[in-house]
Amino acid sequence: MPFNHGGARCISFGGMRVDQAIGAEIIARLQPLGIEAALEAEVAQGRAHEEKRHQLELSLEQARYEASRARRQYDAVDPDNRLVAGELEARWNARLGAVAALEDQIKAHDAASLSQQAGTADRARLLSLGADLERAWTSPGAAPATKKQIIRTLVEEIIARVDGETIELVIRWQGGAHSALAVRKNRCGQHRWSTDQDVVDLTRALARLMPDKLIAATLNRAGKVTGRGNGWTQSRVCSLRNHHQIDVYREGERQERGELTLDEAAEALALSPSTVRRLIQDGHLPAQQFCKGAPWIIQMDDLGREDVVQAADTRRARRPSSENPHQKTLAL
Repeated sequence: MPFNHGGARCISFGGMRVDQAIGAEIIARLQPLGIEAALEAEVAQGRAHEEKRHQLELSLEQARYEASRARRQYDAVDPDNRLVAGELEARWNARLGAVAALEDQIKAHDAASLSQQAGTADRARLLSLGADLERAWTSPGAAPATKKQIIRTLVEEIIARVDGETIELVIRWQGGAHSALAVRKNRCGQHRWSTDQDVVDLTRALARLMPDKLIAATLNRAGKVTGRGNGWTQSRVCSLRNHHQIDVYREGERQERGELTLDEAAEALALSPSTVRRLIQDGHLPAQQFCKGAPWIIQMDDLGREDVVQAADTRRARRPSSENPHQKTLAL
């Protein structure tokens, strides 16, 4: 299929969105044809049922004639000629069996026809299948060669022109009709394998708290994947950071920002980490967790709040005291 551009200079652009736009236009053109084909299929199906019943009726008429003829031959034979009479009786019974079999076939055929005619849901389903060309076009089983053949049959030429951030397309259909489309270009660095933006934002937040190896483990625990659907490794996190200009984690920066981990807050409050976690869950201590499995981040200034100090004192007061100075406290 010819693919031209509107200017003398060469142009280039990503084809994913262009393919999607042209595919949508193809589907829009074929949709009425699909519905029409479904209606024709229903009419053809009804016509096939009528033709089959007519053939069965002709066969039944012939079988009844042969059975009647066999009976006349049997009635005309001399009863004393037992050998001939027995042969004619067997032939008559065979003809009667053929008549009964054909009558059963016609009854079964009529029952099947009534079932299909009464099923309005089947008609609606047939029409929906004829209209649902988009699902067939986007199905993984749709061969690219088949799509190309369809496009070559419908499209004579596609003219493309890049205007800033927009790709302007003119589709010339077979027969002389035209369609104009406008497709937005991908941003610099954007492609079909790009990592989701929420993963990039999460990585940017986690890079303030931990090195790449721990970021990879956290993303994997959260069920996040790369743009190609792979799991995260230290090198992949490093590549993502470099691509999006995310600073690497440095020891000491978190403390300079006044941010504490759960263990550090527990040490400052003289509580166990599990007790600090319960303070967070009960809403006594503000904390932030960017995703499941990520470390809790607590502001150092919040540890001095009066309500936090009172909640921590209350938790410490629940501990049973021991007179033995060598007795160690079990962190619960």
